[in-house]
Amino acid sequence: MSIERCVSVAQGKGGVGKTSATANVAGMAAASGLRVLAVDLDPQGNLSRELGFEPDTGESLFNAFLTSMPLPLLKNVRENLDVVPGGEAVGDAPAVFGAREQRGAEGLDAVLESKLAAIADDYDLILIDTPPGDRILVEAALSASVAVVIPTRSDEASIDGVERVAARFVAVRKRNPNLRLAGVLLFGINSRSRRIERDVRNSLSGIVGDSAPIFHTIIRDHQAAAVDARKRGLLVHELKQASKADKTARIQALKSGEKPVDGLYAQDPSLLADNYKEFTKELLQRVGELEQDREAEGVLA
Repeated sequence: MSIERCVSVAQGKGGVGKTSATANVAGMAAASGLRVLAVDLDPQGNLSRELGFEPDTGESLFNAFLTSMPLPLLKNVRENLDVVPGGEAVGDAPAVFGAREQRGAEGLDAVLESKLAAIADDYDLILIDTPPGDRILVEAALSASVAVVIPTRSDEASIDGVERVAARFVAVRKRNPNLRLAGVLLFGINSRSRRIERDVRNSLSGIVGDSAPIFHTIIRDHQAAAVDARKRGLLVHELKQASKADKTARIQALKSGEKPVDGLYAQDPSLLADNYKEFTKELLQRVGELEQDREAEGVLA
């Protein structure tokens, strides 16, 4: 059983933009008026940094998995956006539930699904950020989801990571037949690198075949904006506004004969913000299409 409008973001390799994609899509969707929940299943807890608050220990989420306690919610991290924070303690869950599964007890997949089902009606979209590589945490997220997004860079290690997620996908489909590949997101590719884009698309098509699209939107490589966003705890569309304010402050300082205060590294993150905006639209459209498909198949009541 899966949760409607619940989407996991997964990759078998770290550093491919998984958490950045989760945070920025969550923020964009919330800014558009949707009620959004972002769940951090990664023990590194980097989703909190992307959203501008201190990383959690993960103990509240870990305890919720083991007891009747509800999922810990940070309300209104942004307007319309709530967060279930992850953290280091979440990394203990695989060992605990792995031992439980060997004894025939309830697995983490069933626990997570039950916890999310209790609050799912409060949200229009649920996004789960997963850790790279941990089988139990990743498969628990996929078991609760109706779709998975796989971000990837162009290097061979990242492409290999796509294959690992595809293997997890196949395994989970046996117990969650509603799960679909929403698509593969190309991340960190220069907009002028048409040949790289073409070659990566060809490689990925050989892995996912016709089972999922490769999203048209490409998240461009913009290291300065990425550094600024985490440093200030801003999402990219918020960074766009901060950049305008910095520019105004520099001009005013120069007019006053003062030394401009050090501002953002990125002078204009607007193109990156547009990338995330377009990808959010594309993903929401894809989620809607998958929901329509299930209705046509009689899966939804």
